[in-house]
Amino acid sequence: MCGICCSVTLSIEHGKYDFLHKNLLHNLKRRGPNSSQQVLKTDIDYHCLFSGHVLHLRGLLTPQPIEDEKGNVFLWNGEIFGGIFVGTEDNDTQIMFNHLSSFNKESEILSLFSSVHGPWAFIYYQASSNCVWFGRDYFGRRSLLWHFSNTEKGFCLASVGTKAAGVVNEWQEVPACGIFKIDLKSSSISKHMVLTLYPWKYISKENTVEEVDKSLDQIPGDLPKFVSVELNEARLCLKTPVVPLNTKFRKDTFTSDHSSHIPATIENLQVFLKDEHMKKTVHQLIHVLSEAVKKRVLCLSRTESVSLNDDHSKASAKKANIAILFSGGIDSMVIASLADRHVPFDEPIDLLNVAFMTKEKVGHATFTNKSDKLKKHLQENIKRLDITTDNIQDQNFNVPDRLTGRAGLKELKAINPLRMWNFVEINVSLEELQRMRQHQISHLVQPLDTVLDDSIGCAVWFASRGVGCAMKEDKMKPYQSSAKVVLTGIGADEQLAGYSRHRVRFKTHGLEGLSKELEMELGRISSRNLGRDDRVISDHGKEARFPFLDENVVSFLNSLSILEKADLTLPRGIGEKLILRLAALELGLTASTVLPKRAMQFGSKIAKLENNNEKASDKCSRLQELSSE
Repeated sequence: MCGICCSVTLSIEHGKYDFLHKNLLHNLKRRGPNSSQQVLKTDIDYHCLFSGHVLHLRGLLTPQPIEDEKGNVFLWNGEIFGGIFVGTEDNDTQIMFNHLSSFNKESEILSLFSSVHGPWAFIYYQASSNCVWFGRDYFGRRSLLWHFSNTEKGFCLASVGTKAAGVVNEWQEVPACGIFKIDLKSSSISKHMVLTLYPWKYISKENTVEEVDKSLDQIPGDLPKFVSVELNEARLCLKTPVVPLNTKFRKDTFTSDHSSHIPATIENLQVFLKDEHMKKTVHQLIHVLSEAVKKRVLCLSRTESVSLNDDHSKASAKKANIAILFSGGIDSMVIASLADRHVPFDEPIDLLNVAFMTKEKVGHATFTNKSDKLKKHLQENIKRLDITTDNIQDQNFNVPDRLTGRAGLKELKAINPLRMWNFVEINVSLEELQRMRQHQISHLVQPLDTVLDDSIGCAVWFASRGVGCAMKEDKMKPYQSSAKVVLTGIGADEQLAGYSRHRVRFKTHGLEGLSKELEMELGRISSRNLGRDDRVISDHGKEARFPFLDENVVSFLNSLSILEKADLTLPRGIGEKLILRLAALELGLTASTVLPKRAMQFGSKIAKLENNNEKASDKCSRLQELSSE
């Protein structure tokens, strides 16, 4: 994880335009605490200031920006998990730069970025052509923002923005629709900046012109007048790293009689595993998802492990390298159980569980779902695992995710009692929420600005910070997670019909409508979720990793029929994310396999903490007020 930035000033005879406000540098350094440096490139028509801030995770520490003898400069915020060979001791930044420095053709650059499996955002100054290349990966798993000066003097690219005074125009997320190139010399001379786009496309399709043109639809319509975006003349493209979504419906997919009347129980879920095709498909998912988790928990530097002969006290003194955003729901439970397979046996795993102070001490009544059936179902699952509200240390934080999180901890301990699971209870008061939103979180959420963005952004920021309490020596003690890698379950709901809106779509438009909805979900995940989550988590000098958005996982799920992934004729707790629930059963999980989807903003109780009358899609007044200060 890194904080990368490039500030370009055109028409330099008018004097330097200062984009790198001290607040921006501060925000970038928080992302990359291990190394910071800058490189200035000057020309008669422009100058570029490159700023790199590195979080060291694997290989040799490689300060950024890096520059070669030709004058090329490279900034890389990414992880190579496949597609390009990276040795155990190698640094992927240097490997990417070595490739780029040897290229002379545009097609070579596109081929390189088409090959990378893993999250990335980059900025590359190609000295021979006076061009700056930049972009984000296909899913937009790494944040990159752009900002154009209102006086036609230049632009800035950065991992995170700032609320600095004097910056008039708002920052915007760079669309994850391809990679861009700007000819700096031409822009300076013409006083018009052309962003040349090289979009993603499915290589297997015969006629791709129409699809490529649609990439321009993702470009913001409110760019300054002196900025325009055009497809490259040669119509060169990046190869999409995943296969297209399967929109065919298998007629022989297993379904059970009277499915809508089946109660959401483990016993009824197990019936689906009697079908041989379903069971085979489930095991294929477990394999591909396990490999995705394996890459993400092992691709980082570790201190030497404790030997088998060392006693448990030495092992218990070790610090966790891996943390999981953990609610006890199906997504985080599956990730935790798979991480347990691959994280060294003597290394703890931190389970980060966030709760916001409730207004009343109301026991089980904190389950305020509109559906009584859902509320009853949640309570029954908590009861089954013998988790009561009495053993919650502070009743003010007796929220749904705290209860299911503790229940999930019991399940994980049953699967592997030798693993040290650090269940980190992160309790946030209204006072602290408001203080940290104003001080730090608001600029991370922006340019997104809805009530939903505020709720999720704040919840993820406090959770990933990892400051709370954990059980140590049979006592609750203050604890701060040391893990630099944070795993999150985002991507599961979008691919496996986990949201309530998917049921609405299915009821009104059937399988075809649901298919289009799922295709849209994955297509917009970069602008709706991932940039924000990357900025929020990275603010702690930590890296977000997304196993459900691994290219191989997405390709596998895209290859399946919708009915092999979800069956929304079945009740909540079974039908949504059906294949993942079955995988959880095969992994040895129990009650968590039939927990209905509960969004983080409701499970953590942040959604109704400040204003009960807001809608998720409303502009968040709290963010807007802060942005104007």
